[in-house]
Parts: sequence; C-alpha cells; structure tokens
Amino acid sequence: MPEGRSAVDSLLRLPRQVRKAIRNEWYHATARLPVRPDVVLYEAFGGRGVLCHPEAIFRELLGAEDLQHLHHVWVLGEDVAVTEHLREIEQHPRVSFVRRGSYAYVRALATSGFLVNNATFPAAFAKREGQVYLNTWHGTPLKRMGHDEPGETAATRNVLRNFLMCDFVLSSSPYMTSTMYESAYRLLNIYPGRIIEEGGPRTDRQVLDRGARSEVRQQLVEAGLDLGTGTERIVLYAPTWRGASFSDAADDALDLLTRTQHLSRLLGAGHRVLLKVHQQVYDLALTHPEAAGQLVPNEIPANAVLAVVDVLVTDFSSILFDALATDLPLVLFAPDLTEYAATRGLYLAEDELPGPLVTDLEAAAERILAVGSGSQLDPQVTHALVYRAAKERFAAKDDGLASKRVVDVVWRGRTQGLSVSPVRSDGRTTVLIYLGGLKSNGITTSALNLLRSIDHSRFDVTAVYRHSGRGDRAINAGRIPPEVRRLARIGRFTTGKAHRRKRRRLLQQGGDMSPQQLQKMLALLNAEWRRCVGSARFDHLVDFSGYSPFWSFLMAEAPTSHRSIWLHNDLKADQMRMVDGARPFEHHLGAVFSSYRFYDNLVSVSEALRDINAEHLAGFAPASKFTFARNTIDAQGILAAAAGHPDAAREWPGDHILEPIPSADEDADELVATPDVLAVQHDVPHLQEEIARRLALGAVPPRSSRTRFVTVGRVSPEKNHARLIRAFAALLARHADAELVIIGDGPLLEGVRGLAESLGVAECVHFTGLLHNPWALMADCDVFVMSSDYEGQPMVILEARVLGLPVVSTAFGSVGGAIPPGSGLVVERSEEALTEGMAAALRGEVPNPPFDAQRYNDEAMAEFYRAIGAT
Repeated sequence: MPEGRSAVDSLLRLPRQVRKAIRNEWYHATARLPVRPDVVLYEAFGGRGVLCHPEAIFRELLGAEDLQHLHHVWVLGEDVAVTEHLREIEQHPRVSFVRRGSYAYVRALATSGFLVNNATFPAAFAKREGQVYLNTWHGTPLKRMGHDEPGETAATRNVLRNFLMCDFVLSSSPYMTSTMYESAYRLLNIYPGRIIEEGGPRTDRQVLDRGARSEVRQQLVEAGLDLGTGTERIVLYAPTWRGASFSDAADDALDLLTRTQHLSRLLGAGHRVLLKVHQQVYDLALTHPEAAGQLVPNEIPANAVLAVVDVLVTDFSSILFDALATDLPLVLFAPDLTEYAATRGLYLAEDELPGPLVTDLEAAAERILAVGSGSQLDPQVTHALVYRAAKERFAAKDDGLASKRVVDVVWRGRTQGLSVSPVRSDGRTTVLIYLGGLKSNGITTSALNLLRSIDHSRFDVTAVYRHSGRGDRAINAGRIPPEVRRLARIGRFTTGKAHRRKRRRLLQQGGDMSPQQLQKMLALLNAEWRRCVGSARFDHLVDFSGYSPFWSFLMAEAPTSHRSIWLHNDLKADQMRMVDGARPFEHHLGAVFSSYRFYDNLVSVSEALRDINAEHLAGFAPASKFTFARNTIDAQGILAAAAGHPDAAREWPGDHILEPIPSADEDADELVATPDVLAVQHDVPHLQEEIARRLALGAVPPRSSRTRFVTVGRVSPEKNHARLIRAFAALLARHADAELVIIGDGPLLEGVRGLAESLGVAECVHFTGLLHNPWALMADCDVFVMSSDYEGQPMVILEARVLGLPVVSTAFGSVGGAIPPGSGLVVERSEEALTEGMAAALRGEVPNPPFDAQRYNDEAMAEFYRAIGAT
C-alpha cells in the first residue's frame, strides 16, 4: 500500500463516520422524548411510497369517524419524488411526510404511538414503552423465507429482530401463520405479541364497484397506458423481484420490459399487456424508454389494477395469492424455474399452484389465448379444482373488510369473533446462547458442537452472535445447525456521546463503577437488549463466550429464569497473562468477574477447572455458584472432514482450483489475492469442503518416513509454543527421524518461527497458519502434542483422540478432563519432560485406547443440562 494511503482513506471515511455519529446521537436523544399516543407512523418497502397493507390501513383510519384525533405520518425514501398523488395526501390536515434517514424520521420513529410497517425499521430502532408496533408484512409467501432459505440466512437478521418487537403481526391465513411466522422466522415459542389472522388489508382495493373500476381505468389511461377501446383483454404481468434485500434489488427491469413487449406481440390484436414491477425495481424501470405505455405507475396499487384486468401472469410473487379473491385466471410464467427453485426454493409443489406453470413465453401466450375457451389449455378448465382449493386455503378472508377488522383489533381493542391469538408453543424449553465473536478458536468450536449436541426435541435453541459477513466469522455462522434459530446482532449500541465514557468504564471497571453510574449503564443495556431481542423471553440464558464484559452485563439485564456464564479457562491466569510486557485482558476480565453477581451458574468446562476458578475467583461469587460441564465433540464431522466426501474425488476439476483468485478490497488500492478457500472459488461451491481439505494437506511438505508430531492452537502465551520448539529441538538431537507441524495463528507466531530458526530446526518445523480444515492434516500425522501452561478444556485433544492419535501433553490443571487415566501421556511442564514424552511416543509407549465419543457426549450433555438448571 503506498505511503500516506491510510491517511487518505481516513479522510475519505471521515464524512461517513461523522454521519453515523450524528445519527447515533439522534437515536439516543429522541429515545428520551415523550411518546405521542395519537400519532401513527407508516412505512412501506423502506419508504418507497404510500403503498401495500399500510396504505389500506391508513385510508381506513383516515375515514374512521371515531378516530379523527389521529395524526398520520408517512415515511418516504430520500430518492422518492413527491408526485401529485402524494401531494394530495400530504395536503390533508392530519397527514405529514418525513424523509427516511432524516432527524424528523428518527424523531417520529421514537415518539409515534403507533408504528405500521410492511417490512423492517432500521437496525438502530428499538420499540419504546408506550408504542404499539404493527407489522403487516408484504404478502403470503410462495418462495422460501428466512430460516427456510437455503444457505446462510443473512436475510433473517433485521426481520426477526423487528418481529420480536411487534405487538401485532398480520397474517392472511393459517398457512401464512404456520409457514412464515412460526417456521420461516421461528417465532414459535418466543414471539410475545399476537397474530391477527383476518386477511390482507391491501386486498380491500380489489373489491370495487363499477364506478370505482372505471376510476382505476381512467388513472391508468392518464398515466399513458394503452387499454384499447374497452373490448380488449387486459393482461397484467406482475413478476416477483430478485435481490438479497430491499437495499439490493437486482436490476432486471430491461428484461421484464422486453418480455412484456414480446408477450404483446405473441398475443396480438385484442390484447393489452401491462407490467407491474416490484417497488424496489420501479425506479430502475423508469430509466428505460421501453417502459412508456406499459409500466403501471408505482402509486397505483397492484390490487386496484387486479380489479380491472382479465388475466394475471406472475411467477413466485405473493400477488398470485391476492388474485385468488378476484377469481382472475392465472398463468405462472417462470423462465428461471429450475435455478430459482434450487437457489431460493418454493413452498408449494406444482400440483398445488392455482394456474399452469410454464417456462417460456410462447407457452404462456398459448395459455392466455385459451382463457375462456373451455379447451384443454384453458386455465379455468385445467386448474378449476386446485384454484378453488387455493382460494379457500390462502384467501378465505380477503373479502374487502380486512382493513376494518385490523383497525378494530389494534385501535379499538375489539377482538370478539376475530382471529387474534399468540403464536403457539410446542412445550419445549427455550434457551438463548451467546456464541461469542465466532472467530475460529476453541470457544467457537465448542459452541458449534454444543448446538449440534443439544436435544432439539426438548429445547428450542436460539443462537445470538455479532453479525459479520466476511472471513471465518461468516463461515462459522454458516455452520450453525439448521435446527437453531439465529439472532445475529446488527447495528450499534446507541449510548450517545454523553455516555460513551461511562460505557468505557463499564468495560474496564464493571461493577466497580459508582452505583449511580452502574444503574444508568444497566438501564441503557436494558434498552440495548430490547433493541436486539425485542420482547422475547427465554427460560435459560447462556453466555457461552464468558470473555466480553459488554455481553456479560448485557445478558444480566435480560429477563429469564436461569442465567449462566461459561468459564473456558483459568480466568484469573488469563487476566494476569503477559503479552509484550503488558496485561491486555486485566481490565476487561476484571469487569466480567464483577458481573458474576447477576448469574445463577458459573460453568467451567471441567471438574478440575471448576475447583481452580472457585478458588481464584472466590471474591466475586460464592462457591455454590461454581459448577462444570465438559464440552462436546462432533466426532462424525471431524472424521468426515478428515476423510473427505467420496464424490469429491470423482468430481475434482484439477488442482488449479486451489489457486487463489484476486478479490477487490474497497479499502485497498489494488487487487489482493486472498487464501480464504471458502470465498475464492465461485464456480464449485459444492466442493468447498474438499478444497479446504486439500489445502490443509498441501500446507506442509509431502510425508516422509519421519514421525510427524502435530499441535493445534492459537500461538499465544498460555500455549507456550516456545517450550515445545525447544523440547522438539532436544528430541531431534537424539532422534533425527521426527518433524513437527504447528497449526494456528496468533500474536507470537513470528517469534516462535524465529526461535525454530535460531535453534537450527526450521526445516523440520512446519507452520501452516489458520486452517479451515485442520483435521485433514491432523489425521495425516502420527502424534498429537500440547505444551500449554494452562487450558480450559482443550478441544483439540478430544479431536486428536477422535482421529486416533496418541496424545502427549503437559500437566496443566484441567488436563484430566481431556486425558483420563489410561489414555495418553501427561508430563511435567518443562522442556525436559516434554522431550521425554515425545521420545516415549517414538517408542510407541503412549497409551491410546479407542475413544467412545458418543458415551462422552452423552455424559457432557447431562452435565450441561444440570449446569444451566434445565434438569
């Protein structure tokens, strides 16, 4: 990087940082303003306009004689123009607009008594006491949503957070309740609000008399759309949108316009084809001249258009469920059906769809031309029975009065005779577990193993962690088992400038702050918990990380019956650990210790470690709080990762796939090659695990006749790699037929590497750095060796035993939890003893009985349930 580049980058980032700081102050300041119970705030599709279910509810409220005291505030995005249609709304004396992202928006969000949204409010938003939050969502799902989507469920982050803050969510049918809310977004057992299952308010716009339909037709004509003379068949093409989020819509507008024109030509005279695109694509479509005469304006509701057209052509859009109430003939045109079904997935099988499913325009045109003919291609013939069944299943309450029923529930408090109920519970015990930062280390490995081992038939488990979309943190988030609900923390702790110093004191001093300061910080943390988790309540809370004072105090403010925190090491020794002449963990671990007063259970990861921590930390908690639960091990996963999948060898395209490819770094001035194997190869995603395995094996020279020792772990002071290098050098002086593999990265790596060179053993010591699949290389070694001064419960020893490696380890305090009598060889913590231990391994004198991983895990999980009070 050129000299001075960092200074330039800092200057370029400064305006963005200033904007973030200012907005942070806004959220903090407005959270102290009084809530105005007579104000209703509406937001649709991130501020795309006055649209969807919120618009229908708004119009119902605006016309309600008993609710004339309400003032209505609509949110518009910064780039949304105020059209004549919107100007008429704004001129109403009880209606105003705010720009999304402005101070007025943040203030309205914090002070409005009622909040109505069909998507999500920003990550910084937290519902306050006295506010009522109604989330309408924006349609019945056909495409898979949330946790049901294949791959890493990043899209659930802000959605789930918003739902858990809601007092009410809307559902069109029992199908939507169970499929989307209970399953896709995992509200089962934890959602504290109620579901209003009374149809979709926006479908009220479809129930129009002749005069109202004429008005809609006139609006379309005035917008420049060609509807013909009145005898032509009007076809509406309304596809779903593509994109990862509302802020990242795929620009397929030109393709949609081209298809619309092609369909018009195929249908010929007597037909008119209109295009209604998703709000997120509308502005992109307007940039194309081809849109003139066919693109339905964004401000004309799609549901109103459904009332005046003759045929609907769609794909996976929820508009097909809305249309069922109109009895419109449906043609489902999905040219990317195979790809979409594979990458996104659909909830309904083809025989459940209320219209024919085709993949080319010619077939779609053929079906449209057959509508009303009574032929075997007529959708009203071929799909009559399934259409009626779908209407009853998905749209039974779309009768034109859904908005009134919603207003009755939320604003009038009338529920008699209406379907308003909490999300059901299946009786499982709810557990929330904070996983830590998800860096590749022993704590993360143990956390993922725990999530795999929990009995999910008994426990409803939620994993909370700090979201990261890059590197090993993202990879590890993707390894969270699908049975576990993910609650990724996004956004920032909006303490405001006046409290940042108090926050720093909390992270350094913890409970040693003055009582007044601690009380203020705990109140702010309580608000932060509600921002992250909403009003959800869990039976058991587990801080599995145990190293973060922010999280230990944050979870201390969460409502629960049982609260536990994990102690993965001799924490007093960790606190006093010296790195480069300083103790980097002294203050923040001291703060963690001071939070123990709020926890019921202090859980060490071995029985011996429990006794050590109980003695060293006696000043922070009584002995009765200290308990233990050993970590579990994913034996099947380790063996599978080490061996590789048999299909991978047959499909292997060649070792060229292991070459890193350039990736652009927005903060760099040139393309940088990255070795991150799970991010560099986009054309072979199904071979990612095999790529990691082969890269691990290739991280060291090919095997020779030498006995290969291996150690795995962070290269940091407590691991004492320097002792291992010296002991190995002494071993080589007596036995030249050995080599050592060191897997891991850390602050002391270069010093340890330099030590190997200074002792003349560098050629026999191989440093691999961090590996995503260390087990493949471990399995290719002969003996596992560990040189630590202290540990919690070293998972790598259990992993080595799963792989059948004999183990030689120094005698740190908790070693017995991983190496019981009769297994492995435990030696004194000295270079001489470690050298003798490795020499014994060369002679085949290290006991190595089979490891019964299942029995071990059963015992460890029984300890876990007891430790958190769940037995």
